[in-house]
Amino acid sequence: MRIEKIEALAISIPLRKNFGGATYDVKKRCAIVTRIHAGGLVSEVYNGDNRAHGPELVRIINKMLKPLAIGEDIFAVERLWEKMFALTPSHGDRKNLLEAIACVDCAVWDLIGKALGRSVRQLLGGYRNQLPIISIGGYYVDGKTLADYGREIESYRKAGMAGCKFKVGGLTPEADFKRVQAARKAAGDDFIIVVDANRGWNVQDAIKFSRLIEPLNITWFEEPCHWHDDVALMARVRRATHIPVNAGQCEITSQGVRRLVDAGAVDFVNYDVSEGGGITDWRRAAALCYTASVRMAHHEEAQVAQHLLSAVPHGTYLECFADPDRDPIWQKMWLNRPAIKNGLATIVDEPGLGLVLDQKMIKRYRVA
Repeated sequence: MRIEKIEALAISIPLRKNFGGATYDVKKRCAIVTRIHAGGLVSEVYNGDNRAHGPELVRIINKMLKPLAIGEDIFAVERLWEKMFALTPSHGDRKNLLEAIACVDCAVWDLIGKALGRSVRQLLGGYRNQLPIISIGGYYVDGKTLADYGREIESYRKAGMAGCKFKVGGLTPEADFKRVQAARKAAGDDFIIVVDANRGWNVQDAIKFSRLIEPLNITWFEEPCHWHDDVALMARVRRATHIPVNAGQCEITSQGVRRLVDAGAVDFVNYDVSEGGGITDWRRAAALCYTASVRMAHHEEAQVAQHLLSAVPHGTYLECFADPDRDPIWQKMWLNRPAIKNGLATIVDEPGLGLVLDQKMIKRYRVA
């Protein structure tokens, strides 16, 4: 079964307010919708939470990747991936190229599943069919009080979440400790709380913060240190605290994940399928983490991550945005997203990735 046609569409949805972390702003929800036609089947997936470069990803797919993919056997996924990855030495922005490769690769896996009548979860290992699900939250908002953060956490529990990834790293360690302390008090002891500094602190402040929050039953401390030497600095944080360290969403290759593991910098890896070249490379990263007893998380992207994390024995939590204002794609465009009950998302084994998307919404917000 050979690839006959590829379509890539960029969508961009304005948000009602800024959802900012320690080192970034989010004012739009963006994604790439990719469709591949082969043997009478059509895949349809969406990837990414990019802010501005959706049209550039569409250009890369159409001009650079499509000529390599047309005519390829969908089951020769490793060969196609290598053909696309071979463009990286001469391409100026490798991050954009890997994101574009991810769009094509995920759509190919969707086709493989549809051709075989199996979900991607089943194709990759089929370890479980339910995962705990947590909401990303705790964003910095002017005028937000500690009581407001407590009410936010309570809203996630009411929405069926098992926990929250809480944003830190934008204030002093002492000020952010008070915010997390308020969240824990509101959540209760049985609610999962992980903290994410988005590379916001130097190593001294990261260690100070980690020691402050040790009594709060924090599952992991994500991306604690500045980007320019984060692998070495995270290893120092990890040695200085009992709280596990998570990183990997900023890596774009499984080799980058290997460097994190080799440095003793991580207990969890949240390699992002949409940043790192798709499912083909994600499973390589998952395999090397398994051999090192490092658990797999995933940065956002529940539409694909539900299959990946449920397929392997060392998968952890799905991530979503329970706040309707943060992710209209999760709330409205993904029409058959998994049922959530008692903090668990149930993965339904429809062929491929099994996504049903709102076509009117795609048409309305298409920008390229």
